[in-house]
Amino acid sequence: MPQSPTQTSARAALYRAVWRWHFVAGLFVLPFVLILAVTGGIYLFKDEINNTAYHKLRFVAPEGSAQLASQITGAALEAYPGKLVSYAPAPAPDRSAEVDILGADGLKDTIYVNPYTGKVLGHLWDGGAAGSPAMYVVRKLHSLEYVGWFGNRLIEAAAGWLVLLVGSGIYLWWPRGRKLGTWRVKAAKGRPWWRDLHAVTGIYVAFFIVFLAMTGLPWSAVWGGKFYQYAYALGLGMPDGYWSKIPVSKEPVSEAVDRAPWIMEHQPVPLSQSAPGVPQTLDAVVAKVEQLGLVAGYAISMPKGPTGVFTASVYPDDISNERVIHLDQYSGKVLYDAGLADLGTLGRWAEWGISVHMGQEFGLMNQIVLLIACLAMILLSVSGAMMWWKRRPSRALGVPPLPADGRIARGLLVLAVAAGIFFPMVGLSMLVLVAVELAAFAWARRPRIA
Repeated sequence: MPQSPTQTSARAALYRAVWRWHFVAGLFVLPFVLILAVTGGIYLFKDEINNTAYHKLRFVAPEGSAQLASQITGAALEAYPGKLVSYAPAPAPDRSAEVDILGADGLKDTIYVNPYTGKVLGHLWDGGAAGSPAMYVVRKLHSLEYVGWFGNRLIEAAAGWLVLLVGSGIYLWWPRGRKLGTWRVKAAKGRPWWRDLHAVTGIYVAFFIVFLAMTGLPWSAVWGGKFYQYAYALGLGMPDGYWSKIPVSKEPVSEAVDRAPWIMEHQPVPLSQSAPGVPQTLDAVVAKVEQLGLVAGYAISMPKGPTGVFTASVYPDDISNERVIHLDQYSGKVLYDAGLADLGTLGRWAEWGISVHMGQEFGLMNQIVLLIACLAMILLSVSGAMMWWKRRPSRALGVPPLPADGRIARGLLVLAVAAGIFFPMVGLSMLVLVAVELAAFAWARRPRIA
């Protein structure tokens, strides 16, 4: 049935309104998308990069039986005096053991030791979960942590906007009587070529962009904090009850280990319950956690103070084996032992999503698919910028005009409010954009003095 002129006009006005916000939001998030895509694409291959760049430190020739943990850490402390912070046995027969030592200068170094001979191979400034100083920088750039709390919120806003950009982009691409939707680049040159390239790239990677944005949000301060809070309150994240009969410290698990399951990071580390005495030896703790079935690749953090605990943790590629174990430092009693199966539904989903987000759940294929998605995000940013550059008027931003139909504006306002509630940082940035729009409108209508 043919549409009336009124219906056609309303649809055209809605299209222009969505186009305007897609345009404005795209310009806003463009630099952040580039940062996320470039650093994310690099970090997907952090293990491969670290293994290549620091091969002489991380790899050894197998030579029989490995030495005891006390011998390996002793060799590291002799070469680099300080306080033993953690110990990670060799994760494979051809790998070195890693010993984290806090030096007198207050800096923590990772010492690499041949587990068969006890030879110290060298050291690096401790990069934590990133595995090296270089990857630590990439990780911090990815989250803009160098800018502090403000950077985290900017990245959170960009991730939320990415989801909305995908939705609005699909709407703009979708055929509506005319052949606007396309699955291939049809134009030969100029702005139409960039438009087709932008649309085709976006439609093929839309799902992956939304997936990366949503699985990255748990790390954010506002959205991630609320998700953690609600998941915990509903018993769907970290089930309550683990700590009901155990005295706990004020230290979160995230500060006790380099890498803990995300949903456990804010849980408090328990306190040793036995009367102070002679602490368990590191060798005994290693034997205990291996008897409990902790898979290779784990690390043991040393107790902090007389009431501290030994914390053994592992965050492997196969997250079904992720686990955190706290041991009383005097008796060796297990105070806490939880893995993926002990988490609530949202906790397990979040852990799985984060594992895929980091490119580790499905091996090399996982990395390649997400690398393609990162490259596509870069291409979307470049093509979007080129489309804007080629259409903008001289000495003007070239923002599409506001639609004259007020009903359309009210409809979009409802959607904007809903999006702003679900993505708080998006909502806040929307208010900023509206304020800028009103200021620009007022400036354009100011009285001119002859």
